[in-house]
Amino acid sequence: MSEFPRLKNDLILRTARGESVERAPVWVMRQAGRYLPEYHKAKGDNDFFACCRSPEIASTLTLQPIERYKELLDAAIIFSDILVIPQAMGMTVEMIDKKGPSFPEPLQSPEDQQYKDLMARDVDVAKELDYVYKAITLTRKKLDGRVPLFGFCGAPWTLLCYMVEGGGSKMFKEAKTWVYKYGEASHALLEKIGKLCVEYLALQVKAGAQIVQVFDSWAAEMTPKSFGEFALPYLKLISRELPKRLKELDLERVPMVVFAKGAWYALEDLCESGYDVVGLDWLHDPAEAMKTARGRVVLQGNADPGILYGSRESITKLVEDMVNGFGGGKQGWISNLGHGITPFVKPDDFEWFLKELRR
Repeated sequence: MSEFPRLKNDLILRTARGESVERAPVWVMRQAGRYLPEYHKAKGDNDFFACCRSPEIASTLTLQPIERYKELLDAAIIFSDILVIPQAMGMTVEMIDKKGPSFPEPLQSPEDQQYKDLMARDVDVAKELDYVYKAITLTRKKLDGRVPLFGFCGAPWTLLCYMVEGGGSKMFKEAKTWVYKYGEASHALLEKIGKLCVEYLALQVKAGAQIVQVFDSWAAEMTPKSFGEFALPYLKLISRELPKRLKELDLERVPMVVFAKGAWYALEDLCESGYDVVGLDWLHDPAEAMKTARGRVVLQGNADPGILYGSRESITKLVEDMVNGFGGGKQGWISNLGHGITPFVKPDDFEWFLKELRR
């Protein structure tokens, strides 16, 4: 990508490739977001998806934690959302204040005309999600080589959940109905989503993303068997097909990260799923996870986001335990939270967390 400034900090890329490094790199999911006062100023009166669709606003929001925390973060992640794929597929998605994402017309059943239309539609992710690629290219230029830029997508299982539930859920009644009652139709939908994810991630790399992450946010809702049937094959589809697609586009392979939240039962499978990095939530014991990984993959995580509500002493203790658990941080570990930063975290407390990791 000769049009971009030279990268000055490639620590996270070297770590993701399994190299020995001088220290563990750190970035955090949702590091750009509503816990920052400057986020609300830049967002203004725009709704969430309007911010995603504006390359200028999205790049500004992406850069805010990099600007605020200076050299304490080793990567930026583009400000966007996993639900832009269902939007590209023709579904309406709204972000409701204090509620979260909402699909006014979720998929009802395979007999639903919307499902038939969606499956028949030839989705042009280059055209439909052009605003994401523009935001990535603009952000790469604004970053001026300070840190690498993450692209990302939602995993097929998690996107299916949203598309049939109509939003977040506690029971996942509709998602369970689909996979256990309409298995064949579910597999067809999951495969379609998976192929779109491959193209979407490839075009993000073409636009300037230097590393990519696949978020399987609802993996905890599955049994080990159902995860192996309805989630893992489509995570593997992405890890298998993305490098091929990048080669077709004459692009270099980039590190791939998978984060299956709550899939503690599947760590062994995830270590063999074709990704370079496996993200862990806070349910994992770092030392036990390192034993399971056995150097096959780099691990990422996994501080409880709730620690940022705690005292400075508690944050320091957790950081020390985490660093020790992951073997000191000189190889095989990218430091992160076990999920995204939660609302009402004080930016200064997050800064303390970052400084303690650097120390």
